Amino acid sequence: MSPLSNTDIAVLSLAAALAGLYIFKGSFLSAPKPAQLGTKLNLPDEGGNPRDFIAKMKAAKKRLVIFYGSQTGTAEEYAIRLAKEAKSRFGLGSLVCDPEEYDFENLDELPEDCAAIFVMATYGEGEPTDNAVQLMQNMSDDSFVFSKGEHRLEGLKYVIFGLGNRTYEHYNAIARNLDQKLTDMGAVRIGERGEGDDDKSMEEDYLEWKDGMWNALSAALEVEEGAGAESPDFVVNELSSVDHNKVYLGELSARALTKTKGIHDQKNPYPAPVAASKELFHHTGERNCIHIEFDVAGSGITYQHGDHVGVWPSNSDVEVNRLLFALGLGSEERRKQVIGVDSLDPALAKVPFPVPTTYESAVRHYIDISAVAGRQILGALSRFAPSEEAGAMLKKLGTDKEYYNEVVHKGCLKLGEVLQLAAGNDIHAIPSAANTTAWNIPFDVIISAVPRLQPRYYSISSSPKLHPTLIHVTCVVLKYESIPSDIANAKWVFGVGSNYIMNLKMASHGETAPLLAEGEDVPAHVTGPSYAIHGPRSAYTDGSQYKAPVHVRRSTFRLPTNPKSAVIMVGPGTGVAPFRGFVQERVALARKAIEKNGPDALKDWGQMSLFYGCRGENEDYLYKDEWPSYQADLKGKFSLHVAFSRSGPRKPDGSKIYVQDLMWNDREHIADAVLNQKAYIYICGDAKNMSKQVEEMLAKILAEAKGAGIEEGTKEVKTLKERSRLMLDVWS
Repeated sequence: MSPLSNTDIAVLSLAAALAGLYIFKGSFLSAPKPAQLGTKLNLPDEGGNPRDFIAKMKAAKKRLVIFYGSQTGTAEEYAIRLAKEAKSRFGLGSLVCDPEEYDFENLDELPEDCAAIFVMATYGEGEPTDNAVQLMQNMSDDSFVFSKGEHRLEGLKYVIFGLGNRTYEHYNAIARNLDQKLTDMGAVRIGERGEGDDDKSMEEDYLEWKDGMWNALSAALEVEEGAGAESPDFVVNELSSVDHNKVYLGELSARALTKTKGIHDQKNPYPAPVAASKELFHHTGERNCIHIEFDVAGSGITYQHGDHVGVWPSNSDVEVNRLLFALGLGSEERRKQVIGVDSLDPALAKVPFPVPTTYESAVRHYIDISAVAGRQILGALSRFAPSEEAGAMLKKLGTDKEYYNEVVHKGCLKLGEVLQLAAGNDIHAIPSAANTTAWNIPFDVIISAVPRLQPRYYSISSSPKLHPTLIHVTCVVLKYESIPSDIANAKWVFGVGSNYIMNLKMASHGETAPLLAEGEDVPAHVTGPSYAIHGPRSAYTDGSQYKAPVHVRRSTFRLPTNPKSAVIMVGPGTGVAPFRGFVQERVALARKAIEKNGPDALKDWGQMSLFYGCRGENEDYLYKDEWPSYQADLKGKFSLHVAFSRSGPRKPDGSKIYVQDLMWNDREHIADAVLNQKAYIYICGDAKNMSKQVEEMLAKILAEAKGAGIEEGTKEVKTLKERSRLMLDVWS
């Protein structure tokens, strides 16, 4: 064979290069995957470390760094509000940071003329939020050293605000712990530690705290108020030339818009078909409880018993129309107008939803217009009032705490309703251009003022061992009357997530429900609001089949792995939801064990005891027909104790019997299971009253069994929590 010429070699080299380029074209030539629009990519600055917040602060001349520990977005919202106010009052620039995106080794390098602000929510049983776990570990671990070689933050100036709920035992534990750790390391707190209580009014706690904090911060950083100025966070552009296939009409991710495959999680929820749904209450009247099953087959989504499912609702039709008309955007042409949104300072305020979109899509799918309007927001909107009277009312609501509480907080008034009320409109009428005064509020102000619409979480009420591709939800539908005031009559208030699920159930069964019944009485008889459950571009419907965007959030609320461990479950009302999944989990294991080892396979298994309560046996007894079959499957290893508060027997003094009373009646078994069999106890439901009363009863039972005082019983309950043998999944 003759040797290759230079020309031959060149040709072969070119061919090899082209072949390689073809093979790896997915890596080199394909368009980059679309980023999560509306979020800032954490890219390195000129080749620097993207996790170095100190370098970013210096490069952008920021004097404040604000870290937020947030599970549902609320702490992030307050962090952004602090950054905006620092800029408008003092001209101070801020870097708002998700702590899991940054390293903390150089926290001790924060310049003397700068400060760190921590906005920290407490999650679960005194735990940090998922994104703050590493931060708290770094601050708590004495072996963790900062850049100067010590576990010290000498002279670091910091501010701290905590978000919690006083009905929980570990109220604001993370903010308190972090505050103590920082102080122990030599850091210096500016002002008082703020603590927001979601059980009462997080907003009012924040407002009362922030002014004193700003005074202390201005002194510590030697800045004067008035150095800043009001400036918009966003620029909203109305787009006339756009590819409508690339316009977000409610899609929650770029993958959903482009219909490309990918992992389904909180950033890319899965549109799960509704496989089944039904009403669980027997005599509904004004009360409803929906059982609904989401089919996740083929989605890659898995779950375990005790996990939570996040359901992404939209806002109701009536509230969407109300706000659009109040903003002068209610006509078909205006509501369909495509808009682009740009952040003027991405380090301060991220565009909170994907763009381009439309006015209607932003209001319906992306911002939380159904929340009670905040006092600070109302004061800021007064300058856009259509009349002096309307402006005066909003100013009063923004400055007079008691007036705001009586009218807005107790009246559960949303932003659109407040705008209508201030302009003299009837908030009980179905909104239209004719009955709703238009305010000249720039849409960028609305984006800044109203937080992102968040998923609603529900305890999964099934086990994957029995239902591997179906996620069951047990959802009581929230609706109640507001408290009337001198200027606003009572009205019906509807929970966004639960009524969205109610709509799914009704549509799946071909049922319809008007918003308001005929009649002159206010509030009128209400069956429920309607929602655009067909989804963007009808993506959530296929004939009579409906879908809802969902994702799974992991939980530590789990059964012990060994079925020989005894289990005590307390869950009145919909608190029984995860325990239905727990029981199904044991049933699936029992069936396998019996199939393999015969009828005596469960002889050494621990007893499962469920304490459940409801109003009446023939009214709201959830899954009444299922429990006997589970008992049969578990061969006597599952006992059910039910309290009927309205139709059942009473105590000798005539008072009602609740789940904690059933526990007292079964105290010998409970004490033996806990003290001798190392049983696990689970409580699910109301945190404000039920959970505390159950814990108190448990302490009383254990104290009596040990022949000791209540202090010893309380100590035993605390020990059970520390050893993860007493676990709670509660809400307020």
